[in-house]
Amino acid sequence: MTSVDLSADLDFARSLADTADAISLERFRAADLHVTTKADSTHVTDADQAVERALRERLATERPDDAFLGEETTADTGADALSEGHRQWVVDPIDGTANYLRGVPVWATLIALAVDGRPVLGVVSAPALGKRWWAAEGLGAHSTDGPLRVSGVAALSDASLSYNSIQQWDEDDRLDTLVALSRKVWRTRAYGDMWSYMLVAEGVLDVAGEPDLKPWDIAALVPIVEEAGGRFTSLDGDPGPWHGSALATNGLVHDAVVDVIRRS
Repeated sequence: MTSVDLSADLDFARSLADTADAISLERFRAADLHVTTKADSTHVTDADQAVERALRERLATERPDDAFLGEETTADTGADALSEGHRQWVVDPIDGTANYLRGVPVWATLIALAVDGRPVLGVVSAPALGKRWWAAEGLGAHSTDGPLRVSGVAALSDASLSYNSIQQWDEDDRLDTLVALSRKVWRTRAYGDMWSYMLVAEGVLDVAGEPDLKPWDIAALVPIVEEAGGRFTSLDGDPGPWHGSALATNGLVHDAVVDVIRRS
């Protein structure tokens, strides 16, 4: 746990989310939305680029001593992007770009502050859903609907699991793992992207996970789930957003999920 009061940083992060929402919501479902394909075959819109540019400019002006890691402008995605004692803002301008460009309202701007490589603050803002979630170490987890708390489901057989897509698990050679998990839980649904993890923090889901992720996909989610009382690791049980996958649970079923993953 950090001993630093993060209240001012959290207020600033929420103001960054206001800036992002104003840009992204104006371009959502725009007839002239410009979409291109990146080198990794994923899509990027002019809204992604405009949001990241605006947030990076504000950070450069208002937090000039802090580092920046963003999806659209930073090539280095590894843990060594952080130096010892470094504060770094980690931004995904629009998580769920595929939804965004098709007009599906499940997308959000993800803003995190990492200290010494550990996410200590996160904001997830989904203006098309009319929802925002935020947390910082020692300050709890909250949303536009009130305080967040994970579920009390203690048995994996009673747990509800969400993932992003079958294709994602298949392409990562983990389809058998997803099937094995589906056989152990009560219910599976693919709510996808950041929403799965926020539903875990709200206590209406018990498990969310997916492979093939970058730090900006994960960092903002970690403090929200953890401050809500849950656990957040990679699929293999490693802490932090730097291992290329994510597993969020209510904490009570976490070890059981990791055990199924390791066995499969």
